[in-house]
Amino acid sequence: MTEILLTNAAIILVTMLALWLAAAKIGDVSFIDAVWGGGMALLAATAWLQLGEPGQRASLIAAMAVIWGARLAIHLYTRWRASGEDPRYAKILGPARDKGRYARGALTRVFLPQAVLLWMTCLPAQMGVAGSGAEAIGSLAMAGAALWLVGMVFETVGDWQLSRFRADPASKGKVLDSGLWRYTRHPNYFGDACVWWGIWLAASEAGWPVALGSLIGPAFLTFTLTKWSGKPLLERGMADRRPGYAEYVRKTSGFLPWFPKK
Repeated sequence: MTEILLTNAAIILVTMLALWLAAAKIGDVSFIDAVWGGGMALLAATAWLQLGEPGQRASLIAAMAVIWGARLAIHLYTRWRASGEDPRYAKILGPARDKGRYARGALTRVFLPQAVLLWMTCLPAQMGVAGSGAEAIGSLAMAGAALWLVGMVFETVGDWQLSRFRADPASKGKVLDSGLWRYTRHPNYFGDACVWWGIWLAASEAGWPVALGSLIGPAFLTFTLTKWSGKPLLERGMADRRPGYAEYVRKTSGFLPWFPKK
């Protein structure tokens, strides 16, 4: 398992350095959001490929991570191509750009930290695949797959509903409060959390060292989505830009789906 994890660390480091060169050339790092999903899919796939004879459970865990990562990567890459530079990264790297140090800032503030965090968050998939070997799928892995499926539905449907809402000119300045967005302000983030807790649950069937060693992955992801760069950053100033957002926050659950307040 150690050899697989170290090999994957080298793979993601080389990948991030190559993408950093591309970002420095075009002066935009915003595609890194798409790399988050694609990178995890890559790590799960390379872990699976390093097994001599992968069993059913290893294949299941790898497939869950690859399907999730590929969908997210395509969705976010398409959005970046349509929208251009993300204001978050423009703000983060603005001082470095003004001083002519954009490439250095992109490396130290975006690509290297993302490489470490991506590898760490993907530990359930990597350790789950490496620790499963040729073993078959058990009840715990099946429960993890069920939770993963719930997450995929929330994330995929939520993103689809939001894309349709944004594409409608009549929605300008309004708040999406229908469909899954009626029950949670962030169905896509809730879906992300379910996906990775599901992968962790499936990986835990390989034994307590895998379960304990990879727990930081879904725990950190959930913290990020709910307390750090996900929900708090997205909602900051939203009430100023959309008049009905304060009322939407008052009546709609912030993360876990629940019926809206009257």
